[in-house]
Amino acid sequence: MSYEWNRNGDHPRVSQRAYTHPTAVLVGNVEVGDDVFVGPYAVLRADEQGADGSVGPIVIGAGSNIQDGVIIHAVGGTGVHVGHGSSIAHGAVVHGPCEIGAGCFVGFRSVVYASRLGSGTAVMHGCLVEGVELPKDCVVTSGAIVRRQDAVASLGSVDADTRGFMDRVRAANTDLAQWRLSRKDSR
Repeated sequence: MSYEWNRNGDHPRVSQRAYTHPTAVLVGNVEVGDDVFVGPYAVLRADEQGADGSVGPIVIGAGSNIQDGVIIHAVGGTGVHVGHGSSIAHGAVVHGPCEIGAGCFVGFRSVVYASRLGSGTAVMHGCLVEGVELPKDCVVTSGAIVRRQDAVASLGSVDADTRGFMDRVRAANTDLAQWRLSRKDSR
């Protein structure tokens, strides 16, 4: 894994109880909580300064998983917060300013930019969510584009099948992180 400083002297802070794959790259003002899985080729980069010179944080809450090829970054001076127990799936891009609530799911190759997702929200595969606030337990179906706040009212709620899928993804990645951490050669 590559842990790098940013120009402000910030260095990633990663819990000893988190697993970060050797090919992942974490730069600058990044904080990774307990029981987090950061997968192969994920990039978490908090290095872009705002007008005042500050670099906002990227915070990954406990029990979350950041899967293969995910990119998390933010416009200068802003940050990204991923709530505990959330899943950011393969190839997704989360670009701040952004807040992902607890227990959320962002699907394969989805893009979430300048948005706030309420807890338990699912943005399924191949979506674009930009500049909106999604309520708790909202679902954005695969392939959807949501770029206007008035469009949010027409979105549905997470059903039992989707919730089950979200729970299985989180559990599988939590288990994988724990297994990796239990191996002496994994660090």
